[in-house]
Amino acid sequence: MIIAAALLGVIAVLLAWPVPLALARADWPARSPGVALVLWQAIALSGGLSMIGSLLLYGLVPFGSALGESVVALGGDVQAGSLPAGTSVAHVLALGAAILLGTHLLLNLLATFVRAERQRRHHHSLIALLSDPLHGRPGMRVIDHPAPVAYCLPGAGHSATVLSKGLLRLLDADQVRAVIAHEQAHLVQQHHLVLLAFKSWHSALPWFPIANRAENAVALLVEMLADDHARRVVDDYTLARAIALVGFALAGFAAPTNSEADATARAAASASFLEQGLAAAPEHPAHQVMPRVARLVNPAVPLGHAATVGALTVAAVLLTGPALILFAA
Repeated sequence: MIIAAALLGVIAVLLAWPVPLALARADWPARSPGVALVLWQAIALSGGLSMIGSLLLYGLVPFGSALGESVVALGGDVQAGSLPAGTSVAHVLALGAAILLGTHLLLNLLATFVRAERQRRHHHSLIALLSDPLHGRPGMRVIDHPAPVAYCLPGAGHSATVLSKGLLRLLDADQVRAVIAHEQAHLVQQHHLVLLAFKSWHSALPWFPIANRAENAVALLVEMLADDHARRVVDDYTLARAIALVGFALAGFAAPTNSEADATARAAASASFLEQGLAAAPEHPAHQVMPRVARLVNPAVPLGHAATVGALTVAAVLLTGPALILFAA
C-alpha cells in the first residue's frame, strides 16, 4: 500500500503544478475549447482524488495491506481506543489531513452551490421587478442601464437572458443576435455548473496557485464554447465586432463605430484596438476579450481526429487511473 500511496503522491504533484501549467500556456485549447475543458475537469478531479488518496493510504499503512482491510481495522482500533504497533505521528497526521481535506472540499462545494442558488433566486426576483420583457423574444429581459451588459441567469424552469439598454444602443441588430445566441449557449450547455465547481475549488484552496489559474482558464474556455455556438447564428466578424465593442465600452475606451468599412476590416480593427486598450487595463475583466476576438478574426483549424481522441484518452486515464490505484491498493 505504501507504493500506491507514493504513486498517488507523484500524480498529485504533477497535477498540482506542471501539467495544468503546461495546459494553461498551450495554444491549442483555443482551437478546441470543448476538449480542453474536459481535460481541465479531469485534472481537477484526478488531482484532488490523488492528493486525498495518497494521504489516506499512507495513513492507513499500519492498519493493513489493503484499503478495505485497513478501514475495517481502523474502525475497530478507534472503538477499542488503541493503535497498532508501528503507528507514527506521520501516519496519524496523514490520515487526519486526508479526512479534513476531503471534508473541506465537499463542504465547500456544497456551500458554493447553495450560496449561488440563493443568489440566483434573489437575482430572479430583482430582474422580475426591474426589467421589461424584450418584445418578441420570450425569456429575454431588458434592464435600464447605460453600460453594455448581457448575461444569462439560469434557474429551474425560469432561466432568463438579461440585456441592458446600453447594449441595445451600442450594437446593431445582427450583433445583438450574436450576443443573445452566446448567452443562450451558456444556459443550454449549463456552463454555470462547471464554473461553480472551479470557483469552489479556488475558494477552498485560495493558497493553491493553480486553482486560480484553472478558474481563469475554464472561464475563458466556456466563453469560447458559447462563441462557437453563436457562430452558427452570425458570421465570425459580426460576433468579433460585438465582443470588441462591448469589451471596449466596459474597459472605458472609445470603441470603433459601426459605420466603419466592411466586416473584415471592422473586426480586424477591433482586434487591433483591443490589443492596445486592454493592455492598458490588464486587471479589468475584459482582458479575456482579446483571445476571443483573435480566434474569430484569425480562425484556426480545430484539433484533428487523432489529437482529439488522444486528449480525451488522457482525460479518461486521469479520471480512472487514481481511482484504480486507490481501490486496488
